[in-house]
Formats: sequence, C-alpha cells, structure tokens
Amino acid sequence: MSATARKTAPMPTDILARKGGAPLVSLTAYTTPMAQVMDGICDFVLVGDSVGMVLHGLPSTLEVTMEMMILHGQAVRRGLKQSMLVIDMPFGSYEQSPAQAFENAARLMRETGAGAVKLEGGEVMEDTIAFLTKRGIPVMAHIGLTPQSIHTLGGYKVQGRGAAGTQLMVDAQAVTRAGAFAVVLEKVPQALANQITETVAIPTIGIGASAQCDGQILVVDDMLGLFTAFKAKFVKRYAHLGDDAKAAVQAYADEVTARSFPGPDHVFSDEVSKT
Repeated sequence: MSATARKTAPMPTDILARKGGAPLVSLTAYTTPMAQVMDGICDFVLVGDSVGMVLHGLPSTLEVTMEMMILHGQAVRRGLKQSMLVIDMPFGSYEQSPAQAFENAARLMRETGAGAVKLEGGEVMEDTIAFLTKRGIPVMAHIGLTPQSIHTLGGYKVQGRGAAGTQLMVDAQAVTRAGAFAVVLEKVPQALANQITETVAIPTIGIGASAQCDGQILVVDDMLGLFTAFKAKFVKRYAHLGDDAKAAVQAYADEVTARSFPGPDHVFSDEVSKT
C-alpha cells in the first residue's frame, strides 16, 4: 500500500515487512507544520538530532539534549496521523549501558508518542539494541557516518572504503542480529551499500549511499534549500525556499520603508458593520 493510500501510521513491523519491496520514503522534521506537510507522503518521519544544527545553530549534534528531542518530538507528533514517528536518541543518552539506554528510550517514546527510537553504532551497540528490543523498544540502527562520533571518525568523511568495508558489513549484521527493524546507511560507498542491502534481512535506509537501498532519507531543510550553511554531496535540492524567503523578507521591508504596506486591503475602516 502506498503512503498516500494509507489511513493509519505504519508500525515498525510494517517497515520491516517492506524489505525488498517498494522503497521506503522518509524525511526529518522538527515542527508541527512541516510534519503536516509530510504526513501520509512519508512512511516514517524522523525527529533527528540534526535539529541542533538546523534549527538551533549548534556546531554539531553533540550538544543536543533529551529535552530538545522531546520538545521537537512532541511538536512533530501533533502533525502526524498517517506516518510513523521515529526519534533520535541524543549523544550521551544510551552509550553508558543498556539500562541507561532503556530508561531514556522509554522516556522518549512515552513523552513523544514515537513508534521507535534510532541510535548510532553497529557491533559495539549490539547488546544495547538487543536489550531494548527484548523489552519492547523498537530500534532503528544507524551505521556508516555516525555524526555523534565525528571526533573519533575525523570529521564527516565517507565510511567503509577499502578494508573498512568489512567492519561495516559486520556492523550491519550485528544490528540485524540484535533485532533492529531497519538500519540507516550514511555516507557509505554505493557498492558496499548494495552489498549490505542484499545481505541483511532488514530494510536499509540510505543517505548518501545507494538508490538500491530499501529506502531513502534526507534532512528536509537540506532538500528544501532552507538550510544553506553547507551542502553535502548527497543532498539534492528539490526547492530553494531559503532564497524565496529572503526575497519575500526584502520585498516586505521595501514596502514597509515605502509605506505601501499595509495597504487598503490590510487595514480597518472606522465604519461599524451593519450585519
């Protein structure tokens, strides 16, 4: 069933069942109005910790807090009826222990109404993912470029080239074994992404990976041209709303300066309506 024909939001098991089928569609969202635009078009909507950079002007995702994720998760949830909500676990909220991860994942789901959480890491997070899934927390995994690890990765570099591809395959198999219902592949060479997609039994969601992944995700502000601080190679601009917004603000300023706004249609007369 297509996203536009669906009347209720899918569940993690529905996403899992799409392995090898029609490609899954996803975008990030951080606000109610944007969620309403995506609802019923996207299979799932991700409240990403990219909110820190996109909306709050932070230098990376590392400064994002649980409170920020909950605030934006609640906003997005209000805008969704037909798309599933997935929410990122922020840096420091799950790495210490499986018990810590469960406490924070349960809080995120309880306070936002999310259908699943997403966390970064492959083989190293296998025990944590298994701990969560066995206790009723659906997990979307995230391997390849993991932005919360940029300091140890040496920046926002392509992951899995050459011999390093072996570890990414190990990571993909580990999160699958642990019970994740899907895995995001970020900034992974196309051939390796194809190999992982063909090998693992869960859907792969590409971002800078391959069109042959089981689905795709982008940061909505990137693809709409609203976030222009930088543009990753894997981003395609489907609109240039940032430019449009700047032009609109300038037009408004020009009219205010010329005293042509507000005009007759935007002010009220002294006459009392007789109706």
